[in-house]
Amino acid sequence: MPVYEYQAAKLDGKTVRGKKSADSRSDLRTKLEKDDIFMIDCKEAAVKKQKAMKPKLLADFCRDLGMMLGSGVPLIRALNIMVQRDIHPKAKQVYTNLHMDLQRGYMLSDAMLAQPGVFPELLINMFKAAEASGSMEETCMRMAEHYDKSNKMKSKVKGAMVYPVILVFVTLVVVLLIFLLILPKFFDVFNQMNTPLPAITQFMLGISTNLKAHWMAVIIVIALIVVIIKALLKWPRTRIHWDKFKLKLPGIGKLLRTIYTARFCRTLCSCYTSGISMISSLENTKNTVGNMYLESQFGGVINDVRNGEALSAALGKVKGFDPKLSASVRIGEETGRLDAMLESTADNFDFEADMSVARMTDMLQPVMIILMALIIGTIMVSVILPLPTLYNSVGTSGGM
Repeated sequence: MPVYEYQAAKLDGKTVRGKKSADSRSDLRTKLEKDDIFMIDCKEAAVKKQKAMKPKLLADFCRDLGMMLGSGVPLIRALNIMVQRDIHPKAKQVYTNLHMDLQRGYMLSDAMLAQPGVFPELLINMFKAAEASGSMEETCMRMAEHYDKSNKMKSKVKGAMVYPVILVFVTLVVVLLIFLLILPKFFDVFNQMNTPLPAITQFMLGISTNLKAHWMAVIIVIALIVVIIKALLKWPRTRIHWDKFKLKLPGIGKLLRTIYTARFCRTLCSCYTSGISMISSLENTKNTVGNMYLESQFGGVINDVRNGEALSAALGKVKGFDPKLSASVRIGEETGRLDAMLESTADNFDFEADMSVARMTDMLQPVMIILMALIIGTIMVSVILPLPTLYNSVGTSGGM
């Protein structure tokens, strides 16, 4: 429900300003007049976007709603039951807003749209199509499965990155402690002996000295680099180039292509099997892939399909998807079972993505351990190499 900022007058002529939610300007005028306030002017207030619901919450929302609708519970009653449950306060507030709007006569899709940023556009459009076709229960359960699989894939990717991230963090902390606390003591001894140092030792001495003297400046520079990179990635053109680069990375690029293809195929399957036209399905799917480089190519795909070109041929022109996608869609078109082929292909890509994540995890762990060993080993070598020269120097001094 929109919120209006209004200017009005009371019976005594005093001017008042405020905010109030209403279905329309005329509804706002009626509500104010009930309180003996007469509207002079109003405008729709800017609505701040709320935090988006995560895939797990979306899956629970769709599943609970679908199960209750399937059991014959009316939609308003189903939302009321969901509000009464012991859930996260933010989710409870979202469900309360939906319930209130449904009581005012809103359709569910319109009530979801009235909470900007909470529900993804895909889900809103799917529910709108289900309301028109009378297949709300089936759509809810299909979208619950869709968000369950999306959440499962995200969890696996995040889980695969936990160990390498922890190892990198530990390595950085250990290296900083060595450079700031341990190496300076050795280097002080080396400097007092006035003996020539190997190149690698001089290099490590330079790093240690500069870090100890300018550690604050190093932290500021690193923070600035992070901020600049984040700012650059918010620009669409920069983000497109970065997303394109990610797809070409050795090893990781293939995994990302599989994940993006699986996500596209699953979403397209959910839309198309719900009775939405192919053009609308592609429109709903294009912003759910998660890669701006791939999404930027969907304008051409939609135009080609609209002009009568086969979907398989249009998808074959997209750079970055797994080539198997186009071949699988072509088979579905030739056999007249595109919906079944899309679902089968989505399951296949989900399985491949699972296997790729598992392989990446198995590969990253030894690589990170070897990298950590090389860094620590290099530092140790820089300390050990000057020791023979130091001992010889001490021995020579004692002999004299």
